[in-house]
Amino acid sequence: MSQYWLMKSEPGECSIDDALAAPDATVPWVGVRNYQARNFMRDQMQPGDGVLFYHSSCAEPGIAGLARVASNTRPDPTQFDPASPYFDAASKSEAPRWLLLDVQATRKTRLLALPELRATPALADLQVLRRGNRLSITPVDPAHWQVIEGLLA
Repeated sequence: MSQYWLMKSEPGECSIDDALAAPDATVPWVGVRNYQARNFMRDQMQPGDGVLFYHSSCAEPGIAGLARVASNTRPDPTQFDPASPYFDAASKSEAPRWLLLDVQATRKTRLLALPELRATPALADLQVLRRGNRLSITPVDPAHWQVIEGLLA
């Protein structure tokens, strides 16, 4: 059974348009530096799972497209690159701390902005809408996924 996820990306770093323009519309999801988000990738996310591609840290945050998990996890090479903003001097190649997986964009949607998400009663307990939520990857309940698909139809 597929699971569903919301994955945040800053559009200046990787937008839905960037993902769709990538070879096979697939991008490595680099830079996750939160243990809970990493653990979701490592322990729960599987190829084929649905992804809400969410633009964050921008003028109008919200769901900008749909995607799917396209690979299992592997070490994120940016943790070992001193020139990367995601460099982690404490992470060792023999015991990498940070992981990535590939995400394949399937389609760009109209922007389903945060105010519209908040105004939809059936999404009241969507994790990204909870006060204080800062995780870059959050699980999405199948019922929420269906509501969002309906809003995007």
